[in-house]
Amino acid sequence: MLNAILRIWNKYGFVYLNGLLGTLRLSAVTVFFATILGTVLAVFKLSKSRTANVLVDAYVEVIRGTPVLLQIYFFWLLLPKAIGFELSDTQSIIIAMVVNASAYVCEIIRAEIQAVDIGQREAAFSLGLTPVHTFFRITLPQAVKNILPALGNEFINMIKQTSLASVFFVQELTTAYRTVQSTTFLSIPSLMISGMIYLVVTFTLTRFLGLFERRLRSNAP
Repeated sequence: MLNAILRIWNKYGFVYLNGLLGTLRLSAVTVFFATILGTVLAVFKLSKSRTANVLVDAYVEVIRGTPVLLQIYFFWLLLPKAIGFELSDTQSIIIAMVVNASAYVCEIIRAEIQAVDIGQREAAFSLGLTPVHTFFRITLPQAVKNILPALGNEFINMIKQTSLASVFFVQELTTAYRTVQSTTFLSIPSLMISGMIYLVVTFTLTRFLGLFERRLRSNAP
């Protein structure tokens, strides 16, 4: 088994590395745009508008209550027809994953903002700060210290979740495995290489994230 793994890596290692780059790229793009959309949703969720609250709640419940793969198929099949022009498989899948991740990011941001001590906001109001100034100068800086590690975890989770894109043969790590397996007919060694790469990447990022989180906590007032 070890010899087979080494032979495959020596010959097809570049395929796996290209797949890894695709995975990291998909994950980064998804988390970036999901953070923007999730922030907008969280702002609406925290607003005093009852209509906005109901709409965001419905959005979050639908997205979190249905399988990711089902959502990917939905956007892949229906989005090009709805907007009237063609999208590549990669574009459709990224949009689907952004929509999915935004629901979770929305809840992360909402929860961390609401976790900030309300007494600090009341003290800011008593000093004459407007709600907008209070949010950006008092509430948000404290919430960000908890939001950033949570977004890091979302990125790590997205690295594993992008494997679903292999169903559509989008360039990523699991697709690389399928490519190598179809060429070598060695399923288990090819799969083990992909698994080891996933493990090394997620383990390394988790450790860096832990160090980053401890640094944020040590700098907290």
